[in-house]
Parts: sequence; C-alpha cells; structure tokens
Amino acid sequence: MTRLSCPCGLPEPYEACCGRYHSGAAAAPTAEALMRSRYCAFVKGDAGYLLRTWHPRTRPGTLELDPGMRWTGLEILGTSGGSAFHSFGTVEFRASYRGGSLHERSSFERVDGAWVYVDGEFPA
Repeated sequence: MTRLSCPCGLPEPYEACCGRYHSGAAAAPTAEALMRSRYCAFVKGDAGYLLRTWHPRTRPGTLELDPGMRWTGLEILGTSGGSAFHSFGTVEFRASYRGGSLHERSSFERVDGAWVYVDGEFPA
C-alpha cells in the first residue's frame, strides 16, 4: 500500500506531517511549518484549525471556506526568521488552485510560545 504525501508538499504522510498539528498532538515548530499546515487546513476544509492558528489581534470572527475550491499545490518561495530562535517570521509562497494561484507573503508571530498567522500581503 502506497502512502500519499501530505498535501503541504512534504513527503511524509498527512498523519505524520500536518495531521499532528491539526489534531493538536503537536504544535508547528517554525513559521514555515505553520504556513504549510494552514495551507493543508485549506485543502482539508478545516476552518477551526485556521481560526485557532490566527493571531487574536487579526483573527476574523468566523471563516467560511468555499467547499468548491480545489487546492492543487504549494511552493515555498522564501522565508525570513520564523525558527525556534525567532519571535517573528515571514513566509512567501505560491498556492495553486484549479484555475489559478495565490502569491502571498505571510507574517507570523509567536503568541504564548506558539506560532500564529498575523496577516499577509500580495507582492506584485
């Protein structure tokens, strides 16, 4: 039986990769790991995880995901900070979906020791 790689693009199976963050069994150790797990949450339709990992200062009250959206791939274009030794980090990525792609530079911050998404900008 072939195990599929995680939707975030890493070779590990979902359960050993982003699934452990989604279930709460582990916390993402870097800003990039959190960004990958958030992309994976969009793929899986896990709005609860997205809200839990959003900075309290910028988190929306609710989040409605489009059930018809089909995410097809993630490419990390660059990172800055975001390691175990940082309090802030940025991850620039391109997320592809059926019909197009989203290019974003996301900002992350540690809150009570855990990485959370703050906001994003869309480079030209």
